Amino acid sequence: MGDTTGRSGGFSLLELMIATAIVAILAGFAYPSYTQSMTKNRRIAAASCLMEYSSYMEQFYATYLRYDKTSATGAVQTLPVLNCASNQQTGGTYTYAFAAGSLTQTTFKISATPVADQALKDRQCGALTIDQTGKRGDATGTVGGSANCW
Repeated sequence: MGDTTGRSGGFSLLELMIATAIVAILAGFAYPSYTQSMTKNRRIAAASCLMEYSSYMEQFYATYLRYDKTSATGAVQTLPVLNCASNQQTGGTYTYAFAAGSLTQTTFKISATPVADQALKDRQCGALTIDQTGKRGDATGTVGGSANCW
């Protein structure tokens, strides 16, 4: 005996359209949450890299008893590229440098500045900084302050 209703198996066009609409609505809610999460994760990775740079500078100080020179003429100008700051890690989304005028015999301040897409999406915190005392900051943030950015 066959199907007496005259319906064949499968989905009707209306059922398919409803399912597609539901998927589109869910994706509309999920995508912004996903991009916000990725932005936050990249910021956390940059903050971690700043901690590594701070540790590097403390080791540098232990070796040379100053932050700014390796000898009478060996002035430090730029930060080395640590693994955390490579393009495979956070180097594609943040750049790391000494804050202007911050590198002296007894002081330093390192900043992680978002670039490209990260700079557009992370307007809450902007550049992150850390100094020789471990004080954390966000140099260009407009909302939240250091507690929410670190």
